[in-house]
Amino acid sequence: MPFNDQDLFSLQRKVGRYQEVLNNTRRYRETWHQSLKQMIVEQLTHLSSAAGLTGAIEIRSDISNLEAVVFSMGSVESGLSEQIGNGLKRDLIKNNGNLIYQQLFNGKVLVLINFPFIEKYGQPQPPKTIAIYRPEELKEPYFLRHLETFVADITNWEDYDDDAPEPNQRIGFKMNFEQDGAKPTKEEG
Repeated sequence: MPFNDQDLFSLQRKVGRYQEVLNNTRRYRETWHQSLKQMIVEQLTHLSSAAGLTGAIEIRSDISNLEAVVFSMGSVESGLSEQIGNGLKRDLIKNNGNLIYQQLFNGKVLVLINFPFIEKYGQPQPPKTIAIYRPEELKEPYFLRHLETFVADITNWEDYDDDAPEPNQRIGFKMNFEQDGAKPTKEEG
């Protein structure tokens, strides 16, 4: 069955759109390497310094074109410890959270927050996605807003109580310590 130009028009439009998306991916990746990664580092450095927010900026580049810029609040002793026998205690470590600018497979940038968590004390919350941006969409005011959201979220995590529980908030303070390999006894289950 022969097809006329009108029949092929829809397919040609879809092929054109596909080629445009592939070209955008190449362009976004080039922008990341040429300027965006450095701009993210500079913005986070400037804003955190101006606000008195102590953190470290890391570049994660294990996989080419899937790099990330991470503003990390670091890890510290949580103040909690577990008894490991013979009068010895092991401090539980708290990761204080991260603000991450992750390059996606298509060159766009995913901005997300990793919440603080204490090892062996509940489960870490899944990351919170702030947004996905094309490189040209990431403007200076967004970085301020991202850091404000990050600080508000980690502050809420630190100040957790049940006065106004978030429906999806799973910090772990209501959970018992996890025990590796612990199985319920016959009386328990």
